[in-house]
Amino acid sequence: MLPEIIKEKRTAGDFVFSIIIPSWNNLPYLKLCIESIRKNSSFKHQFIIHINEGKDGTLEWVKQQPDIDYTFSKENIGVCYALNIARSLLSAEYLLYINDDMYVCPQWDSFLLDEIKTIGHKLFFISATAIEPKAQSSCSIEKSYGTSIENFDEQKLLTEYASLPMKDWQGATWPPNVVHKDIWDLVGGYSIEFSPGMYSDPDFSMKLWQTGVRLFKGIGKSRVYHFGSVSVKRVKKNKGYYTFISKWGITSSTLSKYFLRRGEIYDGPLKEPSFDYYLKLKNLFKRIGAACRKQSI
Repeated sequence: MLPEIIKEKRTAGDFVFSIIIPSWNNLPYLKLCIESIRKNSSFKHQFIIHINEGKDGTLEWVKQQPDIDYTFSKENIGVCYALNIARSLLSAEYLLYINDDMYVCPQWDSFLLDEIKTIGHKLFFISATAIEPKAQSSCSIEKSYGTSIENFDEQKLLTEYASLPMKDWQGATWPPNVVHKDIWDLVGGYSIEFSPGMYSDPDFSMKLWQTGVRLFKGIGKSRVYHFGSVSVKRVKKNKGYYTFISKWGITSSTLSKYFLRRGEIYDGPLKEPSFDYYLKLKNLFKRIGAACRKQSI
C-alpha cells in the first residue's frame, strides 16, 4: 500500500516543458540539476520534483524554492509511482522526464523544441543525448568531466560539450526524454508492475510502439552530462527483465535492436521489424523460461 502523498502546486504561467524529476535522498545532485536548468535553458519550464523520503533535507530545500512544484512520500515509492503522481501537477503540453544526477548543457531545450515543431504531430518520443564518464550505451557520448560533484569540471564541460561529435540517433528510450501529455495519458504513464523501476523505460517505449508511435529519435545537439545512475546503485532491484518478457513476449534487447534500432544513425520513422527463425526461437525459449520462473515463485 502506498504511503500518504503530499502535493504542492505553487507555480503558474506558460511553460514549454513540465520537467519531472524523481529524487531519493540525493540533494547535492538535485541542486546541481535544478541550477543547470535554471541557467542553461532557453525557455521557461515548470519544475515538478517527486521527493522520495527526503531524509537528507530535500523536502526542506524544495519548500524554499518558489519556482518548484513538488509531490512527497515519506517512503521510497520508486520511479514508476513517482512519475505518475507528479504528472497530476502538469501545466505544460509536454512532459519531460530527467534524472536528478544530470546536468543540462546550454540550449538543450531549444534543440528539443525545434525538433517538436518540425515533427508537427503528437506521435513522437524524443530524447536528449547524454555525455557520460563511461558510456552506458551506444546512444551516449563517452567523455569524462567528473564522476561525482566533488570532481565535476563544469567549466571544461561548458567549453567542450558542443564540439563532441554525435549525430541524431534512433531509439529514444531513457531520460531525459519528452512526450506529449496526451500520449503519456493514452498509454497510462509508467507501468507500476515494474516498480521500483528497472525495465520501466523500455516498457514505456513498447507501450508507445503499440499505440502507433514510430518516431523514437535522439537529438544529437541536445546534451546533458550524466554522472551515472547515482540513485539506481542504491536501490533494491526488481526482476524487470522477466516481467518484460512475460508482458510482451520478447526480450527488451529484441525491442532495442529490432524495433527501436537503438543507437543507429537516425534515418526516419521506424518500420515494423522482421524476425528470422533464430530470433523467433530465442524469444520462444525466453517466454518459456519467464513462465517457468513465474510459476516457481
